Amino acid sequence: MSTNPELTIIIPAKNESRNLPRLLNSLTRQDYPLLPSTKVFVADANSTDDTVAIANSYKGKLDIEIIPGGLPAVGRNAGAARAKTEFLLFMDADIVLKRRTLLRRAVQTMKRRRLNCLTTNVWCTGGTLLDQALYAGNNAIQYFASWTKPFATGMFMLFRKSKFDELGGFNEHALFAEDYLLSKQVSPLRFGIVHGGVLTSNRRFKKMGHFKMVRMFFRTAFNTWNENYFLKDQQYWDKEEPHKPTVH
Repeated sequence: MSTNPELTIIIPAKNESRNLPRLLNSLTRQDYPLLPSTKVFVADANSTDDTVAIANSYKGKLDIEIIPGGLPAVGRNAGAARAKTEFLLFMDADIVLKRRTLLRRAVQTMKRRRLNCLTTNVWCTGGTLLDQALYAGNNAIQYFASWTKPFATGMFMLFRKSKFDELGGFNEHALFAEDYLLSKQVSPLRFGIVHGGVLTSNRRFKKMGHFKMVRMFFRTAFNTWNENYFLKDQQYWDKEEPHKPTVH
């Protein structure tokens, strides 16, 4: 088996000192055989906590490198521009890989089915029953939508780099849902969902409220062909949000 790297991992982050260790620990436990040669870019958006120091502390376990970031789209594109591999995996800093086989199976599925984009289920841990029900609903909608109009979130989005480059990467002018804007351009025939899932917190619901998050989800779906909607401020970023853009 070749030991040449085929995957690059990109994680945008700002002030994620509490969450990043959980993600990186779950990544080190993956049984993906090429993990030792897999570059992990942490695109840091000028963190003021220990995010950078924590990421650097994993250099003995992962081939990790800190690069300049910004809003998630900016950080993800920065990592993708540096990548030389066939596949790109974008992950949010506040998730945990649920099963140690997830990474290996995801890459294998991309190869076997010749997919351009692949995602997985997202589950909420430590939240309320409503939090968990809403994520379960999102998983169901994502599954049925994959047959006609697929979409993936930046929590776990595996892309074939050639297709990513062809689509122009993430829209850095979009103020939210840049992951949806990109993934919805992928043909259903070249899109997949692998079981295994990632775990996330309920901080999005705590930050914005359940009603507003559900409303934004459906507005996003209803405006799928209206790109200008995503370029307007929908008040997704506020002073609590790690990736809030800095105003000079």
